[in-house]
Amino acid sequence: MPNFIIKTHQKDTCYKGEQIFILNKGLNSGKPQKEPFTNSFVIIFANKEDTETVYWLAYSLWKSKFWHQSLYGSVIPFLRIQDFKKDFSTKVNEMLHDFEQHQKEVKALRLLEQQENHFHQNIALISEMRRVILHRYCKKH
Repeated sequence: MPNFIIKTHQKDTCYKGEQIFILNKGLNSGKPQKEPFTNSFVIIFANKEDTETVYWLAYSLWKSKFWHQSLYGSVIPFLRIQDFKKDFSTKVNEMLHDFEQHQKEVKALRLLEQQENHFHQNIALISEMRRVILHRYCKKH
C-alpha cells in the first residue's frame, strides 16, 4: 500500500518528494492535478510509483463524483480535510485490494485520456479550418 501524507496546501510552499494536489472548494472538489490549486490539499509521497497509483485513484473518485456526498456549505461547497483524509485513505486501501484490476483500469483510463486529447486536437483543427474557409469566403464577396 502506498504511504502518503495529506496536508492543506499553503501558497508558495515547496514540498520535498512527489506530490499531487486535490481541489477542495467548489463542485469540482476532489479533482487531482500535478500543479497546485489555490484551494487544495497536497498529498506527499516518497516515490513516483505511489504518486501515479494514487493520482489515478483520486481521478477515479473525482470523475465518479464520490466527494459530492462530503461537501459542506451552500454557496461555495467545500471539502473538510478530516473527512477527506478518512474517506480517501479508506478508498485507496479498498481500491488497491485487487492491484491487478487497478493496473488494468489505469491502463484503460490513460488510453481514454489520450483519445480524448486527440479528439480535442481534431476539434480545434476543424474549427480553425472552418474559420479560414469562412474568412476566405467572406473576403471574396
